[in-house]
Amino acid sequence: MKTSDQEGISEGSALICTERYGSNRTQRYLEGTDGSLVCERHPTEHGYRSLRDFFVSLLLPHGYPDSVSKDYLAYQLWDTIQAFSSSVTGSLATQSLLRGSGVGDSTATVAAATITWILKDGTGMVGRILFAWMKGSRLDCDAKRWRLFADLLNDIAIFMEIMAPVFPSFFILTVCAAGVCKCIVGVAGGATRAAITVHQAKRDNMADVCAKDGSQETLVNLAGLLVSLFLVPLVSDSMMTTYLLFFLLTSLHLYANYRAVRSVIMETLNQSRLSIVLHHYLKEGKILDPEAANLQEPLLPGLGSQVSVSLGAPLNCLVSRSVAFASLFLSDCFSTLLI
Repeated sequence: MKTSDQEGISEGSALICTERYGSNRTQRYLEGTDGSLVCERHPTEHGYRSLRDFFVSLLLPHGYPDSVSKDYLAYQLWDTIQAFSSSVTGSLATQSLLRGSGVGDSTATVAAATITWILKDGTGMVGRILFAWMKGSRLDCDAKRWRLFADLLNDIAIFMEIMAPVFPSFFILTVCAAGVCKCIVGVAGGATRAAITVHQAKRDNMADVCAKDGSQETLVNLAGLLVSLFLVPLVSDSMMTTYLLFFLLTSLHLYANYRAVRSVIMETLNQSRLSIVLHHYLKEGKILDPEAANLQEPLLPGLGSQVSVSLGAPLNCLVSRSVAFASLFLSDCFSTLLI
């Protein structure tokens, strides 16, 4: 086999195939004039083709787009928007918490602020454990719904932190409640993100998909931090401006979250999707494809039908008196002995 800098290649050479390695290496194989196989290497084989290729290799999983699900890009774009909005509103909440803890107040003590923070973290840890115990087994099958629930609860927690200094008598109680909400968000959001990552990883590359998602989130949070550095000082003296900014960013955050989870096309059946598929089949005689079933799946918490399946019957439904139970038991024992 010859390379492109050797003889045997002309303008009329037939292209046989193109080989791509990741996003930064391309080689073309052509048929030379003498019938030999000629390898034509891309001029930038030893470097990145462009700035776009650099960011693709930096932020996207290896082998993208073939190594991930078809809904990967849509989900990540909307997830980036919601993460940026949440980062800025989180900075507004941090400013309110520091103000309520006594930063800038000469009468405040370090001990009081420390106790407030310890209580906030402690109640949050208890809430994290209780939520994982009560709802942990349900996060896999309803990953999209719980993902949306986690982000909604996160906005509620941020709102509580922003409003905490307005009611100084209930500051500790409000901060602790917000801490519990944020810890629940950590459990629900982290667990459902792992379930979505399993869905996105199509080549046993879950670790790579998870690592690149972390890089994307870090970059977005860095951008949010830079914006907050310029934005927070402008609104620090005006609570009305803070509330207005929070409302606008939260609206964007919720909309982006809804679009993100709605774009996910799960290829497995949970209770909601199975109910949708069965109802459509019994009504139309056709089986819905995964995309249509996912688009009809209810995502808002509390919506959707709940199905309870019971197998068998308890003993008290069969007999109501002890005499009947004794006769039933003795007849079964007698039948067993005869056999």
